[in-house]
Amino acid sequence: MTRSRTRTRPRTPVALGVPALLAIALLLMPLLGILARTSWGELGTDLTDPDTTEALRLSLVVSFWALGLSLLLGVPLAWLLARVDFPGKALVRSLVLLPMVLPPTVGGVALLLGFGRRGLLGPWLEGTFGITLPFHTSGAVVAATFVAMPFLVISLEGALGGLRPRYEETAASLGASPLRVFLTVTLPMVAPGLAAGAALTWARALGEFGATITFAGNLPGTTQTLPLRVYLLLQDSPQAATSVSLLLLAIAMAVLVALRGRWTGPASLGGGSPGTAPLPDTAEQDLSGQPGSIPASLRAAGSVRTGADNPGDGHGNAAADGVNTLETTPSWGLHAEISGFNVLTLDAEPGTTIAVVGENGAGKTTLLRALLGLTPRAHAELRLGDLDATALPPHKRGVAWVPQDGALFPHLTALANTAYGLRAQGVSRTEARADAQHWLDRLGVGHLAQRKPAQLSGGQAQRVALARALAARPRLLLLDEPLAALDQTTRAHVRHTLRTHLDGFGGVCLIVTHDPVEAVSLADRVLVLEAGRTLQDAPPSEVTRNPRSPWVARMLGRNAWAGEANGDGLALSGGGRIVAAEQLPEGSRALAIIAPESVSVHRKRPDGSPRNVWSGTVREITASGSRLRVLIGSAEAPDLIAEITPEAALELGLVDGAAVWSSVKATEVTLVSL
Repeated sequence: MTRSRTRTRPRTPVALGVPALLAIALLLMPLLGILARTSWGELGTDLTDPDTTEALRLSLVVSFWALGLSLLLGVPLAWLLARVDFPGKALVRSLVLLPMVLPPTVGGVALLLGFGRRGLLGPWLEGTFGITLPFHTSGAVVAATFVAMPFLVISLEGALGGLRPRYEETAASLGASPLRVFLTVTLPMVAPGLAAGAALTWARALGEFGATITFAGNLPGTTQTLPLRVYLLLQDSPQAATSVSLLLLAIAMAVLVALRGRWTGPASLGGGSPGTAPLPDTAEQDLSGQPGSIPASLRAAGSVRTGADNPGDGHGNAAADGVNTLETTPSWGLHAEISGFNVLTLDAEPGTTIAVVGENGAGKTTLLRALLGLTPRAHAELRLGDLDATALPPHKRGVAWVPQDGALFPHLTALANTAYGLRAQGVSRTEARADAQHWLDRLGVGHLAQRKPAQLSGGQAQRVALARALAARPRLLLLDEPLAALDQTTRAHVRHTLRTHLDGFGGVCLIVTHDPVEAVSLADRVLVLEAGRTLQDAPPSEVTRNPRSPWVARMLGRNAWAGEANGDGLALSGGGRIVAAEQLPEGSRALAIIAPESVSVHRKRPDGSPRNVWSGTVREITASGSRLRVLIGSAEAPDLIAEITPEAALELGLVDGAAVWSSVKATEVTLVSL
């Protein structure tokens, strides 16, 4: 027996369905009336009447002029409402909406009292410029603009509100002035909303009647537009009025059909073309070894960047790319004094890379935005080399920013994205594109130059974003978690590429990260923030050995317990006690740091020399490279992470919930004074 497969649709409640059908009938019946009463045989004659064609011509002239004025005045107004907070903003928005709810004849009266010969502004316009608006075609244009421009402003304001500001902020960081950002980034990205608003504005201006007849009159050849022609024909020739009404109806429907789907659907403001999915990152190859684990050397003593990071030349510079950047790249040091939410001082020599780490809310992104001049929460007294950038706007600071997702402009190709900063700085198109292609080649994505961002994988897009920032020739490079959105394999590849090219960068680079591998392997210094203040600023090896924050210690994969020195160890803040070989002054605050590989795990209470022994329960087992990390909860001490081999875990029979004993030798406990 074959069952027919039908899609089950939810039943519409009668209480909702009947009123909805009545609403459709209410909207449809007048249109059916026009179609039913139209004399189709006389349609051609009615529409080719000289007075009707003249009214149609005048309607087109008035509506297109009204559209032009609406674009000229309404686009800046929409941007102001969407991007700027100012006193009286709610009042201005109400003024924009007012013509949409005001009776058209009342609008005409208001225009007459404002711009008429006896109005507030009319006598001055006539006496100074000889401009008389009432009973003139220009008056019809003003009336149509008054009632139609709100459609453009509201549509565009909504589109601008949905556009994430980071695209505009990134463009400014590449050296683009506010006007250039608006013309080359903002407008192209809100084009669907702008087109929809423009079409609705033109259609509304074409059909305007009440304000026009009240303010500009109904003079054939001067102010008599097609709607006014319909009004006159209703008195003398109702059949012809029906024919002309059908024409206006057809024009309105054509506009709505053109808007349907293409312009009125959700705009793609986040990047990429609608309907185009990004390519998967799995197409990338990992050229840097196994990702996802902290090397043993980093766990033991930390690491800084060395020539071994660059397999191309063995010296940690960009010579493998065939470019001697150390000889051709100028250099700029950094001095910044930050005040406001963040209070700290930063000094760095040219070529220094600083990893900025800290808990959520510690002020990492605020620090970057203060250096960019983009936040009122913090202010930066900023000097880059011999340039005092404190009072300069963002586009003149020479500070390039790469947000977490790269913020590639979705309407530009990879090549145009990379050349954007150079073009904003006045470099010729040919030179900018050649330099952009060079940078794309250096980062291994030169063959993707003609692709749009939506056609790039995550790793490819991130390298294009890095190429764009470096090509802009910045004095200061800011990277806000540049690899966080990538999978582990792609992250290792991009990290290797980034490390290679930072070695040849002549300015200072700040990298916000939560990844210990990035912090330790990319940076010369690690800046630890807490509540906007500097908690630690030291080389990676020092931070790895002596982290001054439990959060940083855990980020580095270590156990970190805060406590108070008491006898031969610490009385832990979370309860319990730990014994250490070294001793601190009685009552001093300190961190007890324990490497996971120093924790021994047993199924029975161990015998022998361990001074710290706790009973507990296995809460979680996760893989970390070729080893396993075991989270052990205990009533006698804070949670503890042990790192063991899979063979040891199998021999011990470790599973979630298993009862175990953990032990740590006193000599394996490092105390760091707070």
